[in-house]
Amino acid sequence: MTQTLDEISIILIYSAMAVYALAFIAFALDLARRSSTVKSAVGASASAVSTPVSASVTPELATVGGSSSSRPVRGAGADDSDAGLVSLAGVDAAGRRSIALRLGVSFTILAFVVQLAGVILRGVAASRVPWANMYEFSITGTLLIVAVFLVVLLREDLRFLGTFVTGLVLILLGVSAVNYYVSVAPLPPALQSAWLVIHVLVAILGTAFFALGGALSVIQLLQTKGDSVSRLATTLRLRFLKTLPDAETLERLAYRVNIVGFVFWTFTLIAGAIWAERAWGRYWGWDTKEVWTFIIWVIYAGYIHARATRGWRGSRSAWLAIVGFSAVLFNFGVVNVFFKGLHAYSGL
Repeated sequence: MTQTLDEISIILIYSAMAVYALAFIAFALDLARRSSTVKSAVGASASAVSTPVSASVTPELATVGGSSSSRPVRGAGADDSDAGLVSLAGVDAAGRRSIALRLGVSFTILAFVVQLAGVILRGVAASRVPWANMYEFSITGTLLIVAVFLVVLLREDLRFLGTFVTGLVLILLGVSAVNYYVSVAPLPPALQSAWLVIHVLVAILGTAFFALGGALSVIQLLQTKGDSVSRLATTLRLRFLKTLPDAETLERLAYRVNIVGFVFWTFTLIAGAIWAERAWGRYWGWDTKEVWTFIIWVIYAGYIHARATRGWRGSRSAWLAIVGFSAVLFNFGVVNVFFKGLHAYSGL
């Protein structure tokens, strides 16, 4: 029975990956549509400005310093300001809401439901919470990344992050399914504790919020004028950026998201220390995993402190947030695999 449930769980995880791929394509098509919209809007604006006023229209004359000058009448709808382009972000050329965007969100919700079923079946097969090794941490962690993304959508329109979120989840699920999968096995004695539920769950939630914060910071850099990343975006002609919120708005959103992640990560450290004392008789032992968890906490603490009290805004705060999320990925993908210690529970 256990093996059967695990096999069904695997099928559901792969099915979720297929649907996430469809969501990724839909979100990517929406970004392409945005770029096309910007190109058309800019072209229409240029035409409206350069087209001479027809003879049937009387030019508006204004006397400046005793001389007369004609002011061309600007075509309707020729507003190419960023605000005007942002208003086009969720609609198509006919003014309807973007079909690709709606499909992307719908596919994401469907994939989330399928993946949730797969994660639940893995837990039922193991008769415990499904996050005791790297494979289980991956499928549960990516599930919560999507969950946080969908919940945040209820308050903020972050659908433009859909390509990043579904792409990241797809990559992590693929890597975990191919490289990290292990059959259901009993828990080691040190993991047979209620703290497994608390400690790992808050770590996963913290990671999910850090992922969204990292994505927002990357786009913030692309939107920051004068930054080298922004110049690269200009070179690559990423026109869809003009339909996204400005750098200041993105920075504010990233800061709020990262603060929530930092709170969860703080509880991760506290719960881990309590669990370590119960399991090994000490709160802190400078184990590799403990050290890297603390390093991540220090990076985000520095990010929050520098932005709140030292005026670190703009590119500097964005880079610090990206470094923090990179440390999270390193902690998961490198420390868990190549650094052995008391936390070597990857199952590999």
